[in-house]
Amino acid sequence: MKSATIHSVWLRLCHWVNVLAMLIMVTSGWRIYNASPLFDAMFPDNLTLGGWLGGAIQWHFAGMWLFGINGVVYLLINIFSGRLKRKFFPLTIQGIFADFKDALRGKLAHADLSQYNMVQKLAYLFVMCDGVLLVVSGLVVWKSVQFPLLNTLMGGFDAARYVHFFAMSAMVGFVVIHLIMVMLVPKTLLTMLRGR
Repeated sequence: MKSATIHSVWLRLCHWVNVLAMLIMVTSGWRIYNASPLFDAMFPDNLTLGGWLGGAIQWHFAGMWLFGINGVVYLLINIFSGRLKRKFFPLTIQGIFADFKDALRGKLAHADLSQYNMVQKLAYLFVMCDGVLLVVSGLVVWKSVQFPLLNTLMGGFDAARYVHFFAMSAMVGFVVIHLIMVMLVPKTLLTMLRGR
């Protein structure tokens, strides 16, 4: 008897397209950042994509469309299918703290991968919002004059660069934690590959 599908085909496709898009965006973004750093630290060249500023910008633009279109598809399907409400709500402060405490003690159950615990719900909702912030701040950095309202909301071009950098850092932090959790519970990778 076949086990029930945990992750549908569209979800898995969005997930893996997002992996590729974020890899392109982050590594090319680091090369762009190095051309005009906000802080004293810079990213090692061997961790960046593009070879030079112009090449990195071209990769970043390519990744931008992939990330943006994939994100819109993911959000629209989640909203209109009702998955957003089913999977990520309800969300309670008490539940978040209880699950976070269990996670720190290594006692968080992972028997049913079709259900998200409160910490997962919060993390995935956060990363969705962070993705929107990345797109909005990125639009201001890219076309500041063409998006005057977004430019004003971001506090101008210079502020948008900081917002974009910190939103990217938050996304990378999420990915690192996500990968650690996959290593701790490897069957989650199998479900994202085969759906079961």
